[in-house]
Amino acid sequence: MTYVVTDNCIKCKYMDCVEVCPVDCFYEGENMLVIHPDECIDCGVCEPECPAEAIKPDTEGDLESWLKLNADYAKTWPNITQKKDAPSDAKQWDGVSGKLEAHFSPNPGSGD
Repeated sequence: MTYVVTDNCIKCKYMDCVEVCPVDCFYEGENMLVIHPDECIDCGVCEPECPAEAIKPDTEGDLESWLKLNADYAKTWPNITQKKDAPSDAKQWDGVSGKLEAHFSPNPGSGD
């Protein structure tokens, strides 16, 4: 089992999860974070820290595509270990549907 970041992180990109992760398995994209599934130790401390409830255990149904997205982008995006400020409009994007298709950016973030 591992944890995955899902669509509600897109354009919200809260980073509360980053500062509690004991193994630094988060990677930063331009407008979302992902978890490297081979580095995640399944401790679960990140899940309740996400204000957008975008982190889910991969045992929840229908998360295969998100597991793949997390794995693929964790290989190319920079590692992030320190919390940064969320985008100023993050609350406006929380809960908006269809963000993957309309707003996902494959570009990397800046990392640490």
